[in-house]
Amino acid sequence: MTVDPIRLLHFADLHIGIENYGGIDPATGINQRVLDFLRRLDEVIDYGLAHEVDLVIFAGDAYKTRNPSPTYQRAFARRVKRLADAGVPVVLLVGNHDLPTMTQKASSIDIFRTLEVPNVIVGRVEEIHRIDTRRGPLQVATVPYPVRQRLLTHDDYQGLSIEELDRALQGIIAQTIQALTQQVDPAIPAVLAAHLSVSEATYGSERSVMIGRDAVVLKSVLADPVWDYVALGHIHKHQSLNGSAYPALVYSGSLERIDFGEEKEAKGFCWVEVARGETAWQFVEVAARPFVTVRADLRGAEEPLLALQQAVASYDLTDAVVRVILTLDEGQEKLVGDRDIRTLLNDARFIGGINREVERAARVRLGALSPEEMTPMELLKLYLDTKGTSPERKAELLALAEEDILR
Repeated sequence: MTVDPIRLLHFADLHIGIENYGGIDPATGINQRVLDFLRRLDEVIDYGLAHEVDLVIFAGDAYKTRNPSPTYQRAFARRVKRLADAGVPVVLLVGNHDLPTMTQKASSIDIFRTLEVPNVIVGRVEEIHRIDTRRGPLQVATVPYPVRQRLLTHDDYQGLSIEELDRALQGIIAQTIQALTQQVDPAIPAVLAAHLSVSEATYGSERSVMIGRDAVVLKSVLADPVWDYVALGHIHKHQSLNGSAYPALVYSGSLERIDFGEEKEAKGFCWVEVARGETAWQFVEVAARPFVTVRADLRGAEEPLLALQQAVASYDLTDAVVRVILTLDEGQEKLVGDRDIRTLLNDARFIGGINREVERAARVRLGALSPEEMTPMELLKLYLDTKGTSPERKAELLALAEEDILR
């Protein structure tokens, strides 16, 4: 009898609370960019429910800060409850942005565990959860973001350098994950969910919002066929790290762009069909807010504003966050004002900046002398200085010139 694969939805790095490039929405009182992130989450949930998802894994970082506002907590909770009320188990992994400043305090998502919200599992420690889904049982091993204060408590770690502590932490994480593999029931599909940095992964703009020092785990630690899929969070750029080998090691990436460093990155989540030894997955792109950089070289244009208008027309700026980078001659600087530029960007949702790179003509300082008062050798020397000629070449050319003058 053929068993249907378990339908798993994997996403991460929501970061509710990022307000870059947005103003307040008058209808809700919430920053427009925060609404973008929430709409992407709605898009994920809509997809999952429409495709009869069996389990959702959120691989960490629900909010931008460790202490999110009640409004943001309410917005996230409403959406998690929508899945839970539909009978879909949800695993919420604790990421570095969810962690409190002290290990004794609760994380920003511990409230779901405290209230014992049905169908919601908070992955706050390293353990294996057996979850009964509509299409059968599944094992999910949770590895939250590694906290130094919690893992490096032994006296042997006192007095070590930062580099030595990094190596020690890396070893502890590897041992912890290895211990989890020993607990896996080989007859039941198993997924590892982890929020951490993996060697060979490509970083993105998460560096600009990262909290704390990062520990990097070797890819080989995770690439164990005891797992049928490895759901990763923490790095915002979607990527698969294990090639065609089994299991897939996948960063789903973030759902929205944070800044222009992510301008070219696709944003979305992973749809996974889990079966023992033969899991398949695909990346599903969401309608993230476009970021567009308009670059225009206006040097030499007789009508620079008209030239800029033509350049802008070649971009699709509809509802985008836009920045403009102009290259201008010195005389054009006053001909292209901010107000004129903003008029050309009417289709944009938000203007992230207008930068001008002005090419200024080199000015030769003659001191108290006029060119007519300078000797040919003085003029030549000044010319070579202006051109940035190397001292060796300059000496050679001056020597040759002096020989010609003396003949």
